[in-house]
Amino acid sequence: MTPTPETLSLIQPDDWHLHVRDGDALTSVVPATAGQFGRAVIMPNLRPPVTTAEAALAYRDRIMAAVPEGVRFEPLMTLYLTDRTRAEDIARAKDAGVVAVKLYPAGATTHSDAGVTDLRHARPALEAMQRVGMPLLMHGEVTDAEVDVFDREAVFIERHLHTLRGDFPALPMVLEHITTAEAAQWVAQAPGPTAATITAHHLLYNRGALFVGGLRPHWYCLPVLKRERHRQALVAAATSGNPRYFLGTDSAPHPAHLKEHAAACAGCYTAPQAMALYAQAFEDAGALHRLEGFASCHGPDFYGLPRNAATLTLVRQAQQVPESYPLGAHHIKPLVAGQTLRWRVA
Repeated sequence: MTPTPETLSLIQPDDWHLHVRDGDALTSVVPATAGQFGRAVIMPNLRPPVTTAEAALAYRDRIMAAVPEGVRFEPLMTLYLTDRTRAEDIARAKDAGVVAVKLYPAGATTHSDAGVTDLRHARPALEAMQRVGMPLLMHGEVTDAEVDVFDREAVFIERHLHTLRGDFPALPMVLEHITTAEAAQWVAQAPGPTAATITAHHLLYNRGALFVGGLRPHWYCLPVLKRERHRQALVAAATSGNPRYFLGTDSAPHPAHLKEHAAACAGCYTAPQAMALYAQAFEDAGALHRLEGFASCHGPDFYGLPRNAATLTLVRQAQQVPESYPLGAHHIKPLVAGQTLRWRVA
């Protein structure tokens, strides 16, 4: 058996799916990502949502102001797709350097009330995106009340993805934060430029984690954690070496008092321990040698961007995760608060 290395040096990774919120919360959480990742794709679901190139550039400036001095970090901006997004909006965004457009089915997750109500309304924007090669990032869930929350991803694939892929064969598509065996299989087999991001928490935990010792709101996210067979399918996909799968933390900060609430907010805060969590997942699978491709190479290759020139070193050394971090005037609990992880960033 090959011994586990004590250090692991990688091309500096990127986070291809990240929430940093805005205002004081943004200032609190951006340094956690900038300390590990060279770039991050920033989600646009603010209030109001980021629907124009001008709003995206202004948001980028606010993020850059929160990056610690001397740290090189590039936020990659996205637009929020709505029923009213026009082809002109896509052209303007492309010219401004916006890298992708995010599809939230209306009501699917946090701040998605302005999302798309019917994909037919989005066709002009999707056609423009296909013309300029701008990726469509998808929160792949239906929101029908009659569909069980654990089935919403599989039903989205069945109802929408096959048609969408057929109608827009050249459109780059990323199915975000996949959680099911059905999603992993669809991404592997779909024609055209197709990819998926996978979170560390969906690689490490199944839905039983929500109930260990009681109901645990800090483990509640959307799409929700699934059965063990789905977790195993995600691990197999992430560690396969297939370039269609790459890292996206979906780190989603909420103040602790809004997580520990009668109607808890959806989202897991994993940014401070992101690479330690991924290293643990890949080590558990016996696939540390595949972590660099997943974390550092597949994403930029898909987006047509250069791989980072810098490196990141992980050390196999126990670290105890703090119980909380500041979040503006409040505090936030990380997903694995109080637990001990096997890896840390050097």
